[in-house]
Amino acid sequence: MSAKANYAFFVLVRALPAWLRLPREERGAISAREWAPILRRHDRVRLRSFDAEAFYARGSDVFLFETEAPEAYYFLMEAVRDSSIFTEPYFELIDIIPAIEDGFRRYEAETGG
Repeated sequence: MSAKANYAFFVLVRALPAWLRLPREERGAISAREWAPILRRHDRVRLRSFDAEAFYARGSDVFLFETEAPEAYYFLMEAVRDSSIFTEPYFELIDIIPAIEDGFRRYEAETGG
């Protein structure tokens, strides 16, 4: 199979009281200030964000990072860990689930299985 694998990293986080106490406008400004330069610098990674707090008590948000290069995700996460997102801290990292999109199809194509 010649196409590169699309790796997905589902990152479960919990919003902490320091974040929740902020007015929504300030949260938006912090998010833009912190995320925009990181995503520009690590442009091989795409981010989607999902709110989960109304449905799941363990975490409040799920970040879906997608890339064809796992090291690109790793470098992005190093930058995120150095940002106020985690250093203030505004969010607590709960879990990371790495996955390969259609991995079974890639396996079958490569192995004939």
